[in-house]
Formats: sequence, structure tokens, C-alpha cells
Amino acid sequence: MTSRSNLDLKKTIRGTMPRLPFADIARHILGAQYELSLVLCGDTLAQKMNKQYRKKTYRPNVLSFPVAKNEGEIFLNIPCAAREAKKYGVSLAERSALLFVHGCYHLKGLKHGARMEALERTTLRKFGLGT
Repeated sequence: MTSRSNLDLKKTIRGTMPRLPFADIARHILGAQYELSLVLCGDTLAQKMNKQYRKKTYRPNVLSFPVAKNEGEIFLNIPCAAREAKKYGVSLAERSALLFVHGCYHLKGLKHGARMEALERTTLRKFGLGT
């Protein structure tokens, strides 16, 4: 981890990835002291992690795993995000940003619902990534 961002980014798939301010978004949601590992992965690894740790067999778009009070890991499934971006008529960057923000709020302890969705929209607007 670097002292500048507290974000360790790992890319496990080929191809271009969305250029997003991941470290800034994570710092905004989780705080400056939070240590976050972000894995940009594909369907195979996402499905493997989902099965191993959640006993689910589907290919998730994003997975969040808290490791300690101020440490966590997010697996962002880029091919799944690309399929969803096409389906919803948004860019890959927009869809990836929403999924990353969603994962960060789960690490912060939020559950699905209106409050989480409102916070996600506010965060995306703050970083110029949403409407």
C-alpha cells in the first residue's frame, strides 16, 4: 500500500480498464486510514470467490470482503460490468464506478436500500460520474 492512496489495485484480466478515481472515491467513503485492495477481475475469478466465500454459484458484478476494521477487499468483475453497461445504456466507466461505490458502502456496513442508493447517487455526482 502506498501512503498516498491506501489503495492496492490488482488487474487480473487483459484489456483496457475504466480510468476512474478509485483511490479518491474510497477515501471519500471509507476514510483516509482505510486500507483497500481492489481486484479488477473477470467472470471466472468472481464466480470462484462467490462460491468459496458466499456459497453462491452465480457470477457477481462486485464482491466486498471486510478483512479488519479499517481494511477490506473488493473484486470488481469488469466483463460483467461491461455487459450491464450495455444493457442499461451507460458507459463502462459509469457502471464500474457505481459498482465500486456500491462495494465501498458495503464495506462501510451499509445494506441494500433507499439510504444506500441515495448515498451512492450523491457520491457519483460528487465525482462527476452520475446524474
